[in-house]
Amino acid sequence: MNEILTLSALSILVVSFGVGIVVGLTGMGGGALMTPALIFLGVNPTAAVANDLVAAAANKSVGAVVHAREGSPNLRLAAWLIVGSVPTAAAGAFIIDAVGTDESQTTFVKTAIGCALIFTAVTYTLRMYLGMRAAARGVVAGDTDPAVRPIPTLIVGAVGGLLVGITSVGSGSLIMVALLLLYPTLSAVRLVGTDLVQAVPLVMSAAITHVIVSGVDVGVLVPLIVGGMPGTFLGARIANRVPQAVVRRGIVIVLSLTGLTLLGVPPVAIGLIAAGLVILGPVVWALVREQVNRPVPAADSADGPAESAPQRSGSSGGSPGDHGA
Repeated sequence: MNEILTLSALSILVVSFGVGIVVGLTGMGGGALMTPALIFLGVNPTAAVANDLVAAAANKSVGAVVHAREGSPNLRLAAWLIVGSVPTAAAGAFIIDAVGTDESQTTFVKTAIGCALIFTAVTYTLRMYLGMRAAARGVVAGDTDPAVRPIPTLIVGAVGGLLVGITSVGSGSLIMVALLLLYPTLSAVRLVGTDLVQAVPLVMSAAITHVIVSGVDVGVLVPLIVGGMPGTFLGARIANRVPQAVVRRGIVIVLSLTGLTLLGVPPVAIGLIAAGLVILGPVVWALVREQVNRPVPAADSADGPAESAPQRSGSSGGSPGDHGA
C-alpha cells in the first residue's frame, strides 16, 4: 500500500489524468503520450511499456463494450485485424527480452518508442489532412460496410501489433490511419468502433506477455488506471467546447519533440526544431488548407463527377474535429 502513496505515484496519477483528458478530447491513442511521459518521470522504459499496456487493456475494454452494444464495429474487419495483430503483439515482450542486458533493452525500447512517436506524428498529420480534404470536398460519412480486403488488413494488423507489443504505441493512431486509407467508405463511428474492438485483444495479448516476462509495478499501474479513467471521461465531456484544431496540432508537435528527445537528438537542435514547428507550422498548415479548399476548376471537374460531387465516404471521420484542423 505504501508504494502507491508516494510522490512518484502521485505524479503518475496527475499525468495520466492529463493524458486521459487529451485521449477523451481527440481520440488519440494514450500509449503515444503516456509511455514517454512515464519514461520522463523516471520509470524504466520496459516497465513503462508493460504497465501502460495493462492499463490500456482495462481502459479500451470499456470503450469497446460501449461501441459493441451500439452495433458500430465492423466485426469481420476487426476479426482480420485481430488475426494479424495478436501473435505479433504477443511477440513484443519476448523480442525485448532477447535483446540482451537491461541496459541494451532500455536503449532498444527508447529508440523504438522514439521512432514510433515520429511515425505517429506523421500519420496523425496525415489523418488531419484526410479529414480536412474530405470536408472541403463535401464528403459525408458512409452508412454501408466496405468489402474486407483480407491480405492488406492482415498486414496492417501484424505491423501494428508488433509496434504495440514493443512500444505500446500504435493501437489507436497508426492502425486508425491505415484503416482510413484502406477503407475510405467506412463511416466515422464504425471506424472508431472497429479500431476499439480490435485493440482489446491486441493490447491484452501484448500486456499478458509483458506481465509474464517483466511483471508490473503496482505503484505505476494503479495511478495509471485511477487517473486515466476519469481524465478520459472528462475529456469526452468537454470535447465540444475545446478547439480541436489547436489541440491536435499541439499533439503533433509534442509527439515529434518527444520522439526526437528519446532518439538522443541534442537539446539545442530540439529547441530549434520546436521553434520552427511553433512559428512556421501554422503558416505551412494554413497554406495547405488554402490549397485544399481551393475550388475545383470547371475543366477539371469535367474529367469525372467523382472529384466535384459529394461522395459517401468515411475518410471524413477520423475523429470529430479533424475537419477544423
